Amino acid sequence: MIPHDQHTIEGTGTRLDRFLLNIYPWLDRATVADLLSSGSILLNGRPAKKGAKLTTGDTLDCRAIPEPVDLRLQPNPSLPLAILFEDATLLALDKPAGQPTHPLRFTETDTLANALIARYPDLAAIGGERLFPALLHRLDTQTSGLVLAAKTSVAYAALRAQFRRFAVAKHYTALVHGRVDKPSRLEAPLTHQTRSPCKMAVVKNLAKVKESHRFDATTAWVPIETGQDTSLIDVTIHTGVTHQIRCHLAAAGHPIVGDTLYGSPSFPSTTNHPLSTNPRHWLHASRILLTHPTTGTPPPLPSPPPPTGL
Repeated sequence: MIPHDQHTIEGTGTRLDRFLLNIYPWLDRATVADLLSSGSILLNGRPAKKGAKLTTGDTLDCRAIPEPVDLRLQPNPSLPLAILFEDATLLALDKPAGQPTHPLRFTETDTLANALIARYPDLAAIGGERLFPALLHRLDTQTSGLVLAAKTSVAYAALRAQFRRFAVAKHYTALVHGRVDKPSRLEAPLTHQTRSPCKMAVVKNLAKVKESHRFDATTAWVPIETGQDTSLIDVTIHTGVTHQIRCHLAAAGHPIVGDTLYGSPSFPSTTNHPLSTNPRHWLHASRILLTHPTTGTPPPLPSPPPPTGL
């Protein structure tokens, strides 16, 4: 930790948060935002704001700045780690609903990544992302199921290449509103909603959304069990856009039960499916089809349903 660091500004117009990222390149945006909100950064003797513009002659007092050693992912041995498959190069983990896949800040310790490096300390050095080591993909916090991790740098590179080529088929089980009695698919780009950056939307007019702000995505599904008000379906994606399945299913008229962000009523009393009484969106990562980096064959990577029956 750097207890106190002072800077005198030369030049005009630079945003304060960008200046801090430049002089402390090991910090990330979330950590800089935390430093600013906590009052650790003083601009001309007063607590600074994120969007402040710097001017020649301004003085910055930076206090309690984390050093690289302070920003390591912290192991949390008290967290359980459910292992579905393991060999010399690959781990398949079963993430419970409600647990984040990885932290957004180094102070967070209750994620799957914290549990992973507590059991496998060497994996903290794999992958190059300090808060996202060894893990090959993410699940939303309330999505349960299968998450993969590489145990070697060579395996990580090979498996990440498969994800980038869209050569990995990810299967999910979802409980959705409405009757789904035949296979279907939706191929539609997604973008971040302007009014809610944490929510995605289907792009309806390509001309109105910059190419860099839209993400191609295809979601396919087949029914497993069709009820009066809800259906249990198997969903397949090869892409991995934020909230892809949740947004696409909602756009198709079948929001996931419990997913109030995308149109599901809160714990609907009208549904008679036993899963609908549980307080989370009902999406479970059930299978992943890929090529093993060593054997060249698909490894067995199913995730059993949670106790509720999903």
